Order: sequence, then C-alpha cells, then structure tokens
Amino acid sequence: MATVIIKRLAKSPFVLITVLVTLAAFSFTPRFPFKSFSNSLQQQRLFTAEELALYNGTDDTLPVLLGILGSVFDVTKGKSHYGVGGGYHHFSGRDASRAFVSGNFTGDGLTDSLRGLSSTEVKSIVEWREFYFRSYTFVGKLVGRYYDGEGNPTKSLKGVEAKAARGTQLLEKQKKEEAKQPSCNSRWSQGEGGELWEVWCDDGFPRLVRRPLEIALTGKMSKRCACFKEDQLSETG
Repeated sequence: MATVIIKRLAKSPFVLITVLVTLAAFSFTPRFPFKSFSNSLQQQRLFTAEELALYNGTDDTLPVLLGILGSVFDVTKGKSHYGVGGGYHHFSGRDASRAFVSGNFTGDGLTDSLRGLSSTEVKSIVEWREFYFRSYTFVGKLVGRYYDGEGNPTKSLKGVEAKAARGTQLLEKQKKEEAKQPSCNSRWSQGEGGELWEVWCDDGFPRLVRRPLEIALTGKMSKRCACFKEDQLSETG
C-alpha cells in the first residue's frame, strides 16, 4: 500500500516536494521546549558597558537595567526607584558594585572596582547580588572585569567570591569569640547637660576592648564595650 502511495506522489512533483519539506521540518524540530531555549538565550546575553548605559531609565521605550559584579538585572518593575529622579537611579545603566557599600554615588564612586574593600564589605556586595537574583530578572552578563567575552567568570570574580567567603568565616569566628565575653547594654538617656549615652552591665563592669579580628574585617582597629567580672579586670589592661 505504501509503495502505491509513493508511486502516485512521484507522478506529482509539486506534491512530492511539499511532503519532503514537511518531513525535513519534523526531522529538525528542536528536542527542547521553546521556553527553556528562550531562557537560555536570555541568560547568555552579553552586554558591553556602552550597551548597558543605554538602559539607564532615560528612554521610556527601553527597560531599566543595572549591573552588580557583572550580573545584569532588569529592574523596570522598580522604575519609581531606578528611573530618572528615583533614589537608586545612579545604579541604572552601569555596574556600580562598590557604591553598594561605600555610599559614594558620584564620580569615581560609581565603579565596579572593589580594590581596598574589606572581606565583610565584599561579602555585603555579594549578598546584594543575591538580593537581585531573588527579587528581579537576571538578563545577562557585563563583559569586562567579572566576565570575559564568552560570558565566563574571570579571576576577578572568583577572587571576589573567595574574599566574601573569607569574610563570612571571620564574622562567624568573631561572633563566637565575642560570645565568650558579653557585650555591654547601652541606651541614650536625658541628663542635665542634654542627652547622654549610658552603658552598663547586668553582671560585671563595662570596659572598652579592642577587636583584633576587626583589622582583617574592616581594615581598621576598633573597640567594643564588653562586660568583665571583678577578677577579670586586670586582663583589660
């Protein structure tokens, strides 16, 4: 029966061509859902700094994008904040990773360089990136400091993530050490000369002590108020 059909089709070349084209289309049909293919293309989109700058919220026909550690996010749903006149507009159309912890939103402060930042500051920036992954749509990568021309992580990005992990370890270690020596209670109170900062201990005496790990965490020495029992006061110097 099949042979008879083929012979009849062969007598009509136009019909035969149509059948062959249809069979070829079925043969090359992708074996993955269109949706996942679309998402894959979207995630692999690479931006140059010049291209990303176009999405700074000044053009109403374009979405608003921002970069952080080279990851690019669509923040259009937060346009009241990231659009022109919004409080976070300085982040739009660029990767200003450093400003997320420095608070410097002008000039050289709007940069993706994290040079000189402490491990905990870098950790905070990585946490900001995770916030954007949770809250907004990831649309691609910015070619430059953190991703190469093929979208692969650079040594700089790997270094940032390693430093952030170190910051997490240091913070955990510091918490454990400080838990051994409880912190003081404190509050503002109204005195005769104005407001006073009142410090006290429920058990022991308040003393200022240095935070040795803070040197590694913030790059500077700092102190905290801790409670010591009477027999420990000589340890405070």
